Amino acid sequence: MAAVARSRRRGAGGVVALLLLVGFAGPVGADDLELAKKSQNPIANLIALPLENNLRGNSGSRNALEYDLTLKPVYPVELTPKLLMINRVIASLIHQGRRRPGEDTETGFGDINYQAFFSPQTGKVIWGVGPSLFIPTASDDRLGTGKWSLGPAAVVLAKPGPWLVGTLVQHAWSVGGKSNRNSVNATSLQYFVNYNFEAGFYFTSNPTIVADWDANSRSRWTVPFGGGLGKIFRLGKQPVDLRGRFFYNVVKPDPAPPWQAQIEVKLLFPK
Repeated sequence: MAAVARSRRRGAGGVVALLLLVGFAGPVGADDLELAKKSQNPIANLIALPLENNLRGNSGSRNALEYDLTLKPVYPVELTPKLLMINRVIASLIHQGRRRPGEDTETGFGDINYQAFFSPQTGKVIWGVGPSLFIPTASDDRLGTGKWSLGPAAVVLAKPGPWLVGTLVQHAWSVGGKSNRNSVNATSLQYFVNYNFEAGFYFTSNPTIVADWDANSRSRWTVPFGGGLGKIFRLGKQPVDLRGRFFYNVVKPDPAPPWQAQIEVKLLFPK
């Protein structure tokens, strides 16, 4: 238990230390509140290149660490003056430690997820819908599902005052792939709550709840809770969104990791 507590403190401490350093970053402009909201909006008309570092602790009976570096480029296409097609790709390089006796460490690529949201970008409530495709690109069975999976995805959000709140939900069913791998029938729901302060700082909470409908009731749900801080700043003329978050799984399958520390660096390219 002492080792578990130390691991959690290290994860949370890394997030806090990074955010303290952010406070000394370059100045922000008057338009950076709107830029922060665009960065927090998954279907904004904004080209972005996020690099997300995720550290998960105490996985399995051997309390292994897991790490992934996830690339999440976003590229919007204007189909009409009021209709966007938001292209999002999620690809990860993953390292898993020895989670149980007899298991080795494994490092490699995970599956790729491509999402396309068609969003009219009108009104006070912004929304987008489209397909979500999972491609079995994992370099090892431990790092992916081995299945082609497809399903719908949707986003809805609002931006009242300094707030940006909303949710992104998607479902995937397996439609092909290795016959010896388990089928996929899973839903993920990410709610996001952001409050923007002056000087480019903001509070953020965006945990992703996952339901594996083919698992038994005791292993079906993963429900994290937590949040963190972020800041918009500039490196020269380049706007950057830097955020750190910490989540604890209040419900999880056994032996999934109980906590996750996340640091994300996002390069922004306003049009």
